[in-house]
Amino acid sequence: MTINIGIDLGGTKIAAAAVDVATGEIAGRLVVPTEAHEGPEAVVRRIARVVTQMRRGEAAALGVGIPGVIDLATGQTQFLPNLPGDWNGLQVAGQLAEQTGLRTWLLNDARSFILAEATWGAGRGARSVVGMTLGTGIGGGIAIDGRLYLGFDGAAGEVGHQTIDPDGPPCGCGNRGCLEALASGPALAALGVKAVMQGMTTQISALAEQDLNRITPDTIRRAAEAGDAVARQILDRVGAYLGIGVGNLINILSPERVIIGGGVAQLGDWIFAPLRAEVRARCHSTLRDQVKIVPAALGGDAGAIGAAMWAYQRMKDEG
Repeated sequence: MTINIGIDLGGTKIAAAAVDVATGEIAGRLVVPTEAHEGPEAVVRRIARVVTQMRRGEAAALGVGIPGVIDLATGQTQFLPNLPGDWNGLQVAGQLAEQTGLRTWLLNDARSFILAEATWGAGRGARSVVGMTLGTGIGGGIAIDGRLYLGFDGAAGEVGHQTIDPDGPPCGCGNRGCLEALASGPALAALGVKAVMQGMTTQISALAEQDLNRITPDTIRRAAEAGDAVARQILDRVGAYLGIGVGNLINILSPERVIIGGGVAQLGDWIFAPLRAEVRARCHSTLRDQVKIVPAALGGDAGAIGAAMWAYQRMKDEG
């Protein structure tokens, strides 16, 4: 049995798991607050302490899922939009290796998610998998035969930054009309806010107790379940945007499976039904009915499992 430690670094918490990389089973978990306001160096030290607590002398390597842009070759972080402080050029992998005594590799957190799901989750048994995480942003990844396809610089799989509407709203990446700008959690909530501000007849405002800041994707879901036509139209619209994005991926990659995870995916058929309908309308160059579009299976453990698997694969590759 080979145990690796996987870390899923988030804006509010550090989730660690000791993972049997031969089975994907978790031998132990530990979650602590990130305390990101203390700065990057303090966060790295906190990760090291968590690893030390989890290790019990048996871990072979350490993988860390990072919510941002990293340099895979050097183990440095470059841009972490949701963590304060200057992470640019910080040698995170090197510092963690020194502080824990474990060989350490970094990976983007969305790619960690898809590696876990492709290996041990909803993509298990499929040779080609595309994954998408729907949350504050939209991330993703591509896995072929249990290996990530990362492109020449590690950025392959940024499915949230495909252009859906060239005249659409600005995206944080600098483009306009990206899938992320149209169908992420904040984008969905913004459509609810807009409906209320335009005076549409909807229960969204009442469910948010007349506070626009309290409108969330779940608020819109609850309104839709109560029969609210405006809320249902919003969910149909966002689901259709996602369907266009998924359809593009299917037309280009023809994967056996498309896995959808993250908070917005928890809206279930309110999102999946219009998504699948849009795929049926737009995919004509591949056997679309043989491509399974499924929800993620590993829940909150996926990031840490994927990070541990990444460390295992890198360790084998590098010897």
